[in-house]
Amino acid sequence: MAHRIGYLVGSLSSDSINRVLSKALVRLAPDGLELTEIPIRDLPLYNRDDEGDLAAPIVAFKQAVEQSDGLLFVSPEYNRSIPAPLKNAIDWGSRPWGQNSFARKPTGIIGASIGSIGTAVMQSSMRGVLSFLDAPQLNAPEAYITFDPEVYGDDGAVHDSSTEEFLRHYMEEYAAFVERVLSSALPGHVGDSDPDVMH
Repeated sequence: MAHRIGYLVGSLSSDSINRVLSKALVRLAPDGLELTEIPIRDLPLYNRDDEGDLAAPIVAFKQAVEQSDGLLFVSPEYNRSIPAPLKNAIDWGSRPWGQNSFARKPTGIIGASIGSIGTAVMQSSMRGVLSFLDAPQLNAPEAYITFDPEVYGDDGAVHDSSTEEFLRHYMEEYAAFVERVLSSALPGHVGDSDPDVMH
């Protein structure tokens, strides 16, 4: 039985290199994973005042997260941190208070940059956020991708054998991690304590 994996691309740009990377990951994923993008473009800015009557894009987003067996974050790094659209999506997914859609979802974080550190600082920030949200994370292998446009095709093809091998290995390790998490009896997530605290 295949596991349904929702992936979130942290950039809204039409020519995002992380969207190109996501296509490669979909192509290289093992047969046991079915990857579907969970869009974040239409989410309004988070406002607790709006929690009582969630807009349709928020409801659809939370449902997509909850219906996924696992989540994969494919994101750039903005100003040494998480891009605002992605953080906004995470904030909505964790709310309203007591309705954290991310709890116990096995997650992976990967990102591409034209710089040499390849989104390492963003990923560090993400790990802190996901830990608070009780979302188990694949800790190894780490994947900080320095993007070379000559390596990636628009259709997800990877034209460098070592890069292809690394990305395939990452997806195989993520698939094994998802299987381990889902087959384990995980305890319930930490209870919510304050409606003003982001969960």
